[in-house]
Amino acid sequence: MQSIKQNNLLELLAKYMPDSPSQAHLQTQFRDFISGNPDCCERTLATGHLTGSAWLVSGDGLRAALMHHAKLGRWLQPGGHADGNADLAGVALREAEEETGLTGLLLTPGIYDLDLHEIPSRGSDPSHWHYDMRFVVRAGSCEQFIQNAESLALAWIPIAELAEREDIDPSIRRMAIRWLSCQD
Repeated sequence: MQSIKQNNLLELLAKYMPDSPSQAHLQTQFRDFISGNPDCCERTLATGHLTGSAWLVSGDGLRAALMHHAKLGRWLQPGGHADGNADLAGVALREAEEETGLTGLLLTPGIYDLDLHEIPSRGSDPSHWHYDMRFVVRAGSCEQFIQNAESLALAWIPIAELAEREDIDPSIRRMAIRWLSCQD
């Protein structure tokens, strides 16, 4: 018997329209993970858990906000743990606000991208998987960051540049390419 959280997550996932075979495969992996783990939103699930991230774009849709993640040492989109919250779109919005200091952000409903990535062991935390659901979040009129301890830096980077960069996380490049293809 599925919990209400699991059912809500599975409904959200079923509405996602993958644009590639790899995204369709991830959709199946996410469905199986959610179906098999009533605690899929809990960080305490040692093998992995759901996270929510924001593809945070400027009001004009030409730039994306990335943070130089303090713990991982890489440029990534804002996002974080669900901590029991099955509203992953809300998690993505909350994390975008907390990690950038931006206000007046607008959430676009529906999953934009799925990503499954391994988080390396750190201290007493073993390596585990993040089943990351990503949502489009748009900046309003305010684009001035307020940095916090989770990042070494924050930057607005042209999406066209992200689509071309070989040195950026492949999932960010994938989201940039998708964004550009949808804007035509």
